[in-house]
Amino acid sequence: MPGRELTPDELLTTTRTVRKRLDLDRPVPMELIRECLEIALQAPSGSNLQTWHWLVLTDPDQRAAIGELYRRAVENYLASAGAAGKLFADDPQRSKVQTRVGDSVAYLGDRMGQVPVLVIPCLTVDTLPEGNQAGLWGSLLPAVWSFMLAARARGLGTAWTTLHMQYEQEAQEILGLPANVRQAALIPTAFTIGTDFKPAPRQPLEDVLHLDRW
Repeated sequence: MPGRELTPDELLTTTRTVRKRLDLDRPVPMELIRECLEIALQAPSGSNLQTWHWLVLTDPDQRAAIGELYRRAVENYLASAGAAGKLFADDPQRSKVQTRVGDSVAYLGDRMGQVPVLVIPCLTVDTLPEGNQAGLWGSLLPAVWSFMLAARARGLGTAWTTLHMQYEQEAQEILGLPANVRQAALIPTAFTIGTDFKPAPRQPLEDVLHLDRW
């Protein structure tokens, strides 16, 4: 395991969204990815169905094709009013953070196809429910987070992204996915440039904690 071992609290508070510090030149052994996925498969799954699937892209052409969809999606996102870099413009301190986030999104948008490994977690779903979908996606998202934590523990960086889903059908065709297999995210995975990640600034707990009722 590269670097020093992390305590559980350190692991949970320093697993960051990594964009600019992904090492695009260093190959990632498939064995490391397999270790992270074995850990991910221990996550809870509704009714223990385990209907998840994991696409791991290492082929340069496949990565480039998905990367191009992501680049197009990022271009649309950065032009929208909801882009990270445009939020909280009236708050000088938070605006600085948002600007950095926006810059890092743009950086990864131009380079997604160059990231050594792209992981696309999926679920087998015959029909998406019209109402509450929390149970459905809740049977996959904890496993994805477990993958990201396991990656951090092994010196790898990740980012949880979904922007390419603007072009879900095109991605479906590139990946050869059956009609009943739905993508949930796109997780770029690479060794990090440095390992000194820190907890991020967050709202005070008292601002978001509600006891018994709102």
